[in-house]
Amino acid sequence: MLSRINAARSHKALLSQSGFTLIEVMIVVAVIGILAAIAFPSYTAYVTRSYRDSAKACVSEYTQFMERYYSSNLTYAGAAPVLGCSTDADMENRYTFTVDTLTQSTYTAKASVIGAQLASDTKCGSLSVNHLGVKTASDASCW
Repeated sequence: MLSRINAARSHKALLSQSGFTLIEVMIVVAVIGILAAIAFPSYTAYVTRSYRDSAKACVSEYTQFMERYYSSNLTYAGAAPVLGCSTDADMENRYTFTVDTLTQSTYTAKASVIGAQLASDTKCGSLSVNHLGVKTASDASCW
């Protein structure tokens, strides 16, 4: 008799164990999928904007160099800025920087988009600033 009672108790204990059902697990997976579908594009847009902001900082750094050179030499011609920016080390894989149109009184500092940034930053493309401080880009909101 005692063994029957113990068997009934163990059977009842097996039936009362709690856990997750397949439906509950699928709901959690669906919620995670929806959150990931929203978060990933937002994250990639943030990364694209942050590299664009770093490129703007680099172009500003080059324009400052050119203006310092002009105040010392009264010409932009002959200036050879070291095209290495102090922002992110990964910038050489995303932008190429040039300072061209060097004459006695003019220059243009430009950041041209390349590589992974070219695929993700279709809105802005290249950013440039000339000796007058005129900023140009594919879209005016990029600056």
